Amino acid sequence: MIKEGDRENVCWIWYPGDWEVWLHEQISVKRKMREVIYPAYWRLDRHYSSVRFTYTYELEMPEEVEIHTDGQFAVYLDGKDNERHNKQRMLLPAGKHEISVAVYNDVGIPALYMKGEHLKTNDEWKVSCYDKHWYQVGCWPNELNDPKTTPSQYRLETSEQHPVTVEKRAEGWFVDFGKETFGFLQLNGIKGQSDVTVYYGESREEAEDRDHCVLLDRITVDGSQTEIFTLTESRAYRYVQIVPESNDFQLDSISMLYEYLPVDYRGRFRSSNDQLNQIWVTSQYTFHLNTREFFFDGIKRDRWVWSGDAYQSFLLNYYSFFDRDVVKRTLVALRGKDPIVTHLNTIVDYSLYWFSGIYDYYLYTGDDSFVKSQYERMLSLMDFCLGRRNNDGLMEGIEKDWVFVDWADLDNRGEVSTIQLLLCRSLETMALVSQLVGDSDRVQDFQEQALTLKEKIIDIFWNENIGGLVHSRADGILNSKVTKYPNMFALMFGYLNDKQAEEVKKNVLLNPDVQPIKTPYMRFYELASLCEVGEHQFVLEEMLQYWGGMLDLGATSFWEEYDPNQTGTEHFEMYGMRYGKSLCHAWGASPMFLIGKYYLGVKPLSPGYETFMVEPHLGGLVWMDGTVPINEGDVEIFMDSKKIRVRATYGHGILRYEKNGEIRETEIPVDGNWLEVVR
Repeated sequence: MIKEGDRENVCWIWYPGDWEVWLHEQISVKRKMREVIYPAYWRLDRHYSSVRFTYTYELEMPEEVEIHTDGQFAVYLDGKDNERHNKQRMLLPAGKHEISVAVYNDVGIPALYMKGEHLKTNDEWKVSCYDKHWYQVGCWPNELNDPKTTPSQYRLETSEQHPVTVEKRAEGWFVDFGKETFGFLQLNGIKGQSDVTVYYGESREEAEDRDHCVLLDRITVDGSQTEIFTLTESRAYRYVQIVPESNDFQLDSISMLYEYLPVDYRGRFRSSNDQLNQIWVTSQYTFHLNTREFFFDGIKRDRWVWSGDAYQSFLLNYYSFFDRDVVKRTLVALRGKDPIVTHLNTIVDYSLYWFSGIYDYYLYTGDDSFVKSQYERMLSLMDFCLGRRNNDGLMEGIEKDWVFVDWADLDNRGEVSTIQLLLCRSLETMALVSQLVGDSDRVQDFQEQALTLKEKIIDIFWNENIGGLVHSRADGILNSKVTKYPNMFALMFGYLNDKQAEEVKKNVLLNPDVQPIKTPYMRFYELASLCEVGEHQFVLEEMLQYWGGMLDLGATSFWEEYDPNQTGTEHFEMYGMRYGKSLCHAWGASPMFLIGKYYLGVKPLSPGYETFMVEPHLGGLVWMDGTVPINEGDVEIFMDSKKIRVRATYGHGILRYEKNGEIRETEIPVDGNWLEVVR
């Protein structure tokens, strides 16, 4: 809902979810490989092309309104179909009347903007796709409120940037922008005519490799270009090679329009370790590059919205930008429309991560209105997921379902324990939201299903001799292989007792004989679960080695995967492609979450940080200093070996710390003053 203070503001309105679905379709087909389209390989839902808006108003005097639409439209009053108008200005009669506006747009999003002295489009309007159901309209009052810019014209912001070096070569130019970036290349002061090929690279080697670089553009410069010629498509790159066919072709300079989503850098961190400080800065930059219309997986190869990637991005966002809108857009776009015929992104686990995204959004923001608005879609997705269970009530990959878990050598046939854990968490989420909307019958049903499944997971997959959860069961035969995946999720979800948690820590997470995790994707959970069992110093050393290893190789953003045993161009290879690995991947930014939640130690105890805990850990650092956004406010923390200082501007906080071997708790005042304790 629009806040009461925003009631005077007018904004574009549309069928709920349709703008997000339409925008998701647009960005999902922007991926290219050497100029050839590479659209996302899951169902791309479409907006409704014909909708009807309605609102009942009451005016003391006649009022003129201006009308703007994204598409063709017709306005009529009190259901009089034979008295329709399509003028941009209309005099509305006084009294109580129902105004209706039909809008049709099969290309863009059918949307309406109406403004008068008293009557304005906002979230009080209703809309239907002519299915005899009426819904509260969708709108983004803070972003889409300009009548001259329709929702279909939405674009990210840009700013001009210049390379750090431009090397003139016999065959053209080689450009280095100094770090990974994203945007539109600009050729300035063109002289002459020529066909020109532009080769892009996240690495120097890729931009130099004309035959194998993933991204390139071929353009024709015929003398009609303006002084500043901007290429039409945004690309991800650090290095660019520009090669004209004609020797007469010349340029005065080369620049770019950096394309970005404006966000506030609310999270902050400094410490006694310079490399960790650089890891934080690089993580934040990596994450911002992938924070766009939605949360992307990576900015070069895919440019897609993956539910598993996005789930981690939601958590990263809460410890850095705390931007609610991009979280909501991503959740809506991922879910798409009914009917559900396949898992999100075709992956079993990714449907389940979507529920966890809803759960965490409510926990961190307290925004129950958005969560309630997703309830019907949650029910239909959960019905689909529960329909993929076997006779034992466990979820399996059926037909062409993709059970992913991680990029690793895993046998994911049959009943995979990690999937059961994610399903259990999803059922708990359904119980929570059912309670929010007052659906008491379903609350009890989901709670009982979650409890039953939790007991089954431990009963079936827990191996007492090994001291951990095994990976899977297929055809009734239990797999003896222990992997870290189910054990770290069980730890993070609080499904293990103290004895089991200690056994998992020793026998699985810290056991060098257990299959190691190579991707930052799952290192996110691995290191978080280790922090849950007090291994902060171990995790710090891992961060410095793993993410610091990428920095030592010259990384300016963090990668999709890192293997310290690789050398040279091996670091760029993936998926059978010479430059297939993403060198700017959102899940590579996980140190921000680890530092914010487990070192600065901030976490919500109740929705929206009405109550929260600060439990800082140095983990081997001499000192640290940082800020974590907590809903509408912030909490600042300083800690060294002798003292802790905390200042909060929102909610009711508790500082938990150790002193003389005892765990103590102290209330944090919310008055702008510092709380200082001596350890």
